[in-house]
Amino acid sequence: MRVHVQPRASRSEVVGTHGTALKVRVHAPPVDGAANDAVISLLSAQLGVPRRAIRIVSGAASRAKTVDIEGTTEAAVRALATGGNDTN
Repeated sequence: MRVHVQPRASRSEVVGTHGTALKVRVHAPPVDGAANDAVISLLSAQLGVPRRAIRIVSGAASRAKTVDIEGTTEAAVRALATGGNDTN
């Protein structure tokens, strides 16, 4: 799945979509992988999957990332984008 990340936000949250990508804001700065770790933690918590089930496939040094998530459905990810938090 594609994810658009806004680092150094006031709080970490899923805010909808950015084009066809899931848009997330994370409080962490884009330094030493902190923002990537924050994205993984946020998605893990929101989707109810372990952190080890999420990996950044491409875009580790970019705002536009491709993320692989095991143990969830595409519908659950879409529900995050629309604000439906019924996945937990």
